[in-house]
Amino acid sequence: MITIRSVEFLNNPARFLDPYRFKVTFECVNPLKDDLEWKLIFVSSPGRTELDQELDDCLVGPVPMGINSFEFQGAPPDKSVIPPEDVLGVAALILTGSYRDQEFVRIGYYQNTEYDNPEMRETPPPSPVFDRLVRDLNDKPRVTRFHVKWDSGAAPIPAAAAAAAPAPVPAPVMQNGATNVAATSAAVPSADAL
Repeated sequence: MITIRSVEFLNNPARFLDPYRFKVTFECVNPLKDDLEWKLIFVSSPGRTELDQELDDCLVGPVPMGINSFEFQGAPPDKSVIPPEDVLGVAALILTGSYRDQEFVRIGYYQNTEYDNPEMRETPPPSPVFDRLVRDLNDKPRVTRFHVKWDSGAAPIPAAAAAAAPAPVPAPVMQNGATNVAATSAAVPSADAL
């Protein structure tokens, strides 16, 4: 029913404390009765899901058939939740899309965080100086699609067709949800998998 066409970050790279801004473009092959829910999640500490931060969420709808797009702005991570040893280096940003509490797509990006000048990069201060940090999202996301039950009368996309479809996400994106669904493509970084 829904195919992500692109996710474009409107401010990448950016200061660490700047909000995330991006535009999501998707195609809907049949009109949907309910809204799509999108979530943006920041994963700073792999294996410690209690530290994952849902930065923002939004509802998009009604969703007509055809090409649709929306701009989404998510708050920056709460710096007080990130362990000091996990501030610099690689983290993950995840965008999920759900319909009726069923996650249908997860798009994950690696984010590199470093200081904005060579001296601080070479010799980081003992405590993070957040207003001197910059972030850069990798432009090669990991996309996982899940089978979900769409509106009655509209059958889910068969596994073979979904697996064969290319992952058309040429630029960065992000979200979460779930109820007994099967993945149809490569895994995305998550709090459990990083």
